[in-house]
Amino acid sequence: MRLTQTADLWWKNAVLYCVDVETFFDTDGDGRGDLRGLAQRIDHLAELGVTCLWLMPFYPTPDRDDGYDITDFYGVDSRLGSHGDFVELVRIAQDRGLRVISDLVCNHTSDQHPWFQSARASKDSPYRDWYVWKDEPPPDAEQGVVFPDQEKSLWTYDEAAGQYYLHRFYKHQPDLNVANPQVREEISRVIGFWLELGLSGFRVDAVPFLIETMGSADAADLPDPHDYLRDLRSSVSRRRGDAALLGEVNLPGEETRKFFGDEDGDELTMCFDFVGMQALYLSLVRKDIRPLVKALRERPGEPEETQWATFVRNHDELTLDKLSEAERQEVFDAFGPDPSMQLYGRGLRRRLPPMLNGDRDRIRMVYSLLFSLPGTPVLFYGEEIGMGENLDVEGRMAVRTPMQWTAGPSGGFTTGQKPATPLVEGEYGPENVNVAAQRRDPASLLSWMTLLIRRYRECPELAWGSSSFLDQNGQQVLVQRSDYEGGTVFALHNFGSLPAAVSLRLDDVPAGSRLVDLLNDRTVEVGTEKHVTVDLGRYGCRWLRVVRPGERSLT
Repeated sequence: MRLTQTADLWWKNAVLYCVDVETFFDTDGDGRGDLRGLAQRIDHLAELGVTCLWLMPFYPTPDRDDGYDITDFYGVDSRLGSHGDFVELVRIAQDRGLRVISDLVCNHTSDQHPWFQSARASKDSPYRDWYVWKDEPPPDAEQGVVFPDQEKSLWTYDEAAGQYYLHRFYKHQPDLNVANPQVREEISRVIGFWLELGLSGFRVDAVPFLIETMGSADAADLPDPHDYLRDLRSSVSRRRGDAALLGEVNLPGEETRKFFGDEDGDELTMCFDFVGMQALYLSLVRKDIRPLVKALRERPGEPEETQWATFVRNHDELTLDKLSEAERQEVFDAFGPDPSMQLYGRGLRRRLPPMLNGDRDRIRMVYSLLFSLPGTPVLFYGEEIGMGENLDVEGRMAVRTPMQWTAGPSGGFTTGQKPATPLVEGEYGPENVNVAAQRRDPASLLSWMTLLIRRYRECPELAWGSSSFLDQNGQQVLVQRSDYEGGTVFALHNFGSLPAAVSLRLDDVPAGSRLVDLLNDRTVEVGTEKHVTVDLGRYGCRWLRVVRPGERSLT
């Protein structure tokens, strides 16, 4: 593998870590995390093995949607710090070998944004056409509402404007009119601003809505909405050639594939694999690998220089919208039977460990799977220690609780009286789940995750290679083979609660080779019969590298 290729396409074998600045670490005692606090905890991420930090919105906001309602795309929320704090954070992260990306939320603004305040005040405002207006809502105004428990229509009447405005999300988040060239130019300036301050790219929020021109009188100017996405990528690349765009595209596989662009990959650099994530949970419920294998085999191939992003959990509800109604109910029954655990009838507002009843073996198996499946793994803060959720906190915020650093007061998150967002309590509270204790425990989940990340980074077969999923007689063991430049790694995962023996045919592996276990100190010898049996415990997992005669194992 060429080192220049690895460096230029850093996202191909990156480890991304999503952080909500407000709930990570508080340095001034006001109960909110801040940029200085995050900077002080960069060493934790570096020791874990993270290579790219993804920041959720830190911009000025009325905070009606956890920062996704922005009033200044060029600003830093004063409660979280200053531009100087931001630059210092990026500098420290880079010094530890981490890149930094942030949320690009350009589908909409806050209704308190000066642009919208000007637009609603007069039809002659220069910002009037920066939003989408109608005298009457269209007949299908109620279709496609994202938050059906909060909104009943995509259009809301504004008394001051005397017209209805479009909002795909909450009514306090009016949609920008991306068909307007001035809007596109402004978004390009926003991108350029933050790249100049050191970002290595963006996680692009709500991409299908961003490029949509529904209701716009200027839609004819964009005959192909993907033209705008290509322009966006081009704008990023001109300013920083190695910058990446990670897209939130929750669509079926073939539709998501279009957002990578043509064979050169001239649109998004990475796309989340929502279909594969949802299939994983169905497989976990059924203890049957077939839903996941089907999703992975049907995942469209991506352009060579792009990558799918894989994840177990993200910052929103755990959406199950790509499952059938019956399949979704299966997952609800197993992992979220109480209605308070569900959200919008399509997802769960829970973290993985409580869903799996704290089963240590099963949790470890799932994260082993995350780091061995083809794609770039993405973690949500707190996953590395097995944090739970607080169902007493409203909506999606149930999983955006303060990071648990110690067993002390407020979990070591703040020196103030209490965090602005309530902590998790009980079995998964900081007295039982925290960074300090797990750093001292070689058997902890944190130690396991650190090992997985190190092995993933040492295995170009997983990040760069071609992967196939081998058929087995049963349905409980997933066998993945990954090959790259003469190297081969087998990843085996037992979805069942009983031990299993896996039979592997190794016809193309020379006799005398060894299968070196990368996660445990074990070796399997390959004899002349080219057949081996590998034992897996309940929810067991093994990564086996083929070391041929005369070769040395690097791990």
